[in-house]
Amino acid sequence: MNAYAIAIAVAVLVYVVIGNYAGRKVKHLDDYFVAGRRAPTFLIVGTLVASVVGTNTFLGEVGFTYSGYAAAHILSTAVALLGYIVGALFFGRYIRRARAATVAEFFGNRFQSRRVRVFAAFTVILGIGGYLMTVTQGAALIVTWVTDISYTTALIAVWAGYTAFTIYSGSRGVVITDTLMFLLFATVGITAVYFISDSAGGWVHSISQLANFEPRPGIIGADGYTGPGGSWSSTADMWTWAAIMAVAWAIVFGISPWQSSRYLMARDEHVVVRSACITICVMTVLWPTVYISGPLIALLNPSIEPNNTAMIWAANNAMPTVVGAILLAGIVSAGLSSASTFMTLIGFAISNDVIDDPAASDSSRLKVSRITMLAVGLVTLAFAMVVPPDVFWITFMVATMFAASWGPVAFMSVWSKKITEAGAFWGLVTGFIGYVIPKSLVLLNIISLPAWLDPLLLGFVISLVTVIAVSSATTVTAEENDYRESLHVPPPELTDAKAAQLTMIWPRFMMLLGTVLSVLLVIFYARPYQLATGAVTGSWPFVVWTWELFLAIAFGGVIVCGGLFAQWAMRRFYA
Repeated sequence: MNAYAIAIAVAVLVYVVIGNYAGRKVKHLDDYFVAGRRAPTFLIVGTLVASVVGTNTFLGEVGFTYSGYAAAHILSTAVALLGYIVGALFFGRYIRRARAATVAEFFGNRFQSRRVRVFAAFTVILGIGGYLMTVTQGAALIVTWVTDISYTTALIAVWAGYTAFTIYSGSRGVVITDTLMFLLFATVGITAVYFISDSAGGWVHSISQLANFEPRPGIIGADGYTGPGGSWSSTADMWTWAAIMAVAWAIVFGISPWQSSRYLMARDEHVVVRSACITICVMTVLWPTVYISGPLIALLNPSIEPNNTAMIWAANNAMPTVVGAILLAGIVSAGLSSASTFMTLIGFAISNDVIDDPAASDSSRLKVSRITMLAVGLVTLAFAMVVPPDVFWITFMVATMFAASWGPVAFMSVWSKKITEAGAFWGLVTGFIGYVIPKSLVLLNIISLPAWLDPLLLGFVISLVTVIAVSSATTVTAEENDYRESLHVPPPELTDAKAAQLTMIWPRFMMLLGTVLSVLLVIFYARPYQLATGAVTGSWPFVVWTWELFLAIAFGGVIVCGGLFAQWAMRRFYA
């Protein structure tokens, strides 16, 4: 067993031990489903980040930037991150007030509808099931690449690893192991980029080389690697896709079950809002740092195949063995953290929303939940063995499905007085169908759609139009209206002036961070890029207006705008 395999095995063993220790504290359903609703800010941030950063980040997305699309992907990510604060302020706080065990249960209670609850649970089972399969495959691929075991054996080992600490402890254990995994992969992921950059000749030298990178022109520029050989025929198509993905992922971060359900565990409403702001700050640093490793690796080896193995190649060739081993353990941890969250969500959707037996005792329902999760895991394992791994595109398909199907209904469930049960149900159904069918046809190369007519837009618009049309033809019941009104009764903690002042610190920190990042990007990205391309030739002007300068300013500017918006909204809510 080599150093890489040992590091991965030790990490998994630690998570299993901690998860099972946490499982001993599970006494009631609330402990198992929502960690007793007592989680502090630190743990909510940890589970928010860990549940969204999986193997796809280090494999698929690094492979994507390695292929020539770093600038578009990084800027679209910054825009998407604003979905956290919008989701927390306008959806997450309210589902926490509802004290539901799952988001599907919230939808069912909000519309007093069994069919709304079950269909929402169905989308969780299908969508999160696909996501669970991809992160399992991603972690298994890493194990296969660094050991001599077969892919099938690696799948079983990875599955057994996260199953061992998830089934027993539920959300109570997951929120703790998620946070530990987050600390590991965030620290080692950022550290690894230093070694990759150093191997490529240092940061400034690397940017200069990448500005004129012949194998993939535009790899870190605003133009991207488009045209012959690229994924898009033009820069306009690339940025159209990036804009659509930014909006889609903003909605996903705001209302998707694996993100918004984290707020159900929060100790109070201030924790919800603080966690969203801090998560934006963490991800604003973590994601772009990891993504830029793709182009840096391309400098060292521009012909890695498949491209999603770029970070694995770097772990073996561009850093000390110890750092590489810890990096791979961190990447596997990222996969396990997402997998454990997804496994609980699917299990809870079946045991709490599909199999709804309020008369059953807590111990009986806990037993059913654990058996359900085991069954879900076995089915996922079976699919992972027969479906070819394509971490990046499968992840993007199943994750953004929730933006199309859930997006309109989620926000309108809190803020619209006119949305009805029928409107919500058919909005969920048509949004799901309107996205999945055309997206599947595109991925199978049966049809081709222009970049501006992405299936995500089709599904979202179809869902929204359906909600409005059906709701206008039906009537809101008194029970539905009363439930919605109850969501807008502020909890006692909102009157705590001291707590509100502490919460207000984080939007200001977002503005400070955004400003600092833009300044750093102008100095360490735009300036050396322009020197390398001849846009500037001396000490003055320091920079000139180019799209790369715009990207440097826009990246931090987006975060500043998010902080301003959060501050405005909080003053309104906490007044």
